[in-house]
Amino acid sequence: MNKNFIIIAVIVLAALGGYFLLRTPAAPSVPARENSSVSPTSGKVTPQPENESGQSQTEESANVIIYSDNGYAPNSITIKAGESVTYKNQSSRAMWPASAMHPTHRVYPTTGGCISSTFDACRGVLAGGSWTFTFDIAGTWKYHDHLNPSASNSGTVITVIVE
Repeated sequence: MNKNFIIIAVIVLAALGGYFLLRTPAAPSVPARENSSVSPTSGKVTPQPENESGQSQTEESANVIIYSDNGYAPNSITIKAGESVTYKNQSSRAMWPASAMHPTHRVYPTTGGCISSTFDACRGVLAGGSWTFTFDIAGTWKYHDHLNPSASNSGTVITVIVE
């Protein structure tokens, strides 16, 4: 009986170990940041300068995607290569815009970001904050909220189209 108990215990431990090893990891708990941007070439976080109205200068000149409690809007935006998009958080929670696919963020082809692609905020952006990314490569780039990857914007695909 002692031998059978040991065999059963080993099988149960192996099954539990396999489950925890192979299950999909949850989105990591990460520190959030306020108004800042990540340089796609260096990956360094730099504060965005603000103008007299309190808006960062990049928000005035860049295309803006709003993140609300309902998700990202608009669902698609078309820009030219070299232009920037500012993701502005107007929700009640942090957001983390990042290139598809979750959790690897490898669809946008430049690397050097915190996980893989440079199209990655690398941490949560607090409500009221923003993050700006410059798209240098033409293509259709899907993205998601890394902190809430299962959320969809009413079943639509969220994309940035760079011409």
